[in-house]
Amino acid sequence: MKKAFRLGLYVITDSRADLGRGHLEVARAALEGGADVLQLRAKSAGGREMYEMAVAIGEMVRKSDRMVTFLVNDRLDVALAAGADGVHLGWDDIPPIKARRLLGDELIMGVSASSVEEAVAAREAGADYLGVGPVYPTSTKEDAGEPLGLEGLREIAQAVDIPVVAIGGVNLERVREVLEAGASGVAVISAVTEAEDMRRAVLRLRREVDRYLGS
Repeated sequence: MKKAFRLGLYVITDSRADLGRGHLEVARAALEGGADVLQLRAKSAGGREMYEMAVAIGEMVRKSDRMVTFLVNDRLDVALAAGADGVHLGWDDIPPIKARRLLGDELIMGVSASSVEEAVAAREAGADYLGVGPVYPTSTKEDAGEPLGLEGLREIAQAVDIPVVAIGGVNLERVREVLEAGASGVAVISAVTEAEDMRRAVLRLRREVDRYLGS
């Protein structure tokens, strides 16, 4: 049976050597601050390194007193080997329809979408949710493409019957408008990793999400 999940506050890890922060530090702050979903996104890490980080984060998640969903970005093999709750895929990764067969019906699969066509294709391939964006300009992902804006987000959310999480330039001040546009959650990276106090940043985002979605 598939684990129930809530998108709500979706925190994605990033390594910020310039700030003395790694994926595990970001993950710890996200869990302490009250994230609903935690995604390990380590683009430059090798398979062994990413696996070891995934195992460590998975142990943190299991010890958390909240129900937290743990996903691995891109690497289906790492997600399966580390016992994560699922994977998040882009269109340059293993095709979602193939990934669904390997994941079975019990693990969660998220897929990125920047158009209605991609959203519908991901839904038909068995996606459980969509990561829609970039909604706003972002420096976190170099190949993110042109921002969709709130109307683009709304159009995609209305085109599918699975939840969507808004990503790309989302910060505390933008939580309300993306949720009102139809998102079921907000995905953040720099809003947490660049904060002076990451745990406090997550707590503030948590309160803002709960203000509109309920706790």
